Amino acid sequence: MLQKVLIIIVSVSIFGILLFSFVRQKLKRYVDYLVEEEKKNKKNKKL
Repeated sequence: MLQKVLIIIVSVSIFGILLFSFVRQKLKRYVDYLVEEEKKNKKNKKL
């Protein structure tokens, strides 16, 4: 019984870590995209 509980806990932990890193990577790309767009908009407004 204890072994099954530990397997479930480890599996959920690994899944959570993978999901967290995937979401973090996607958000980082999106934020970088928004920063680049903001830079382009500021540059165009100066001209």
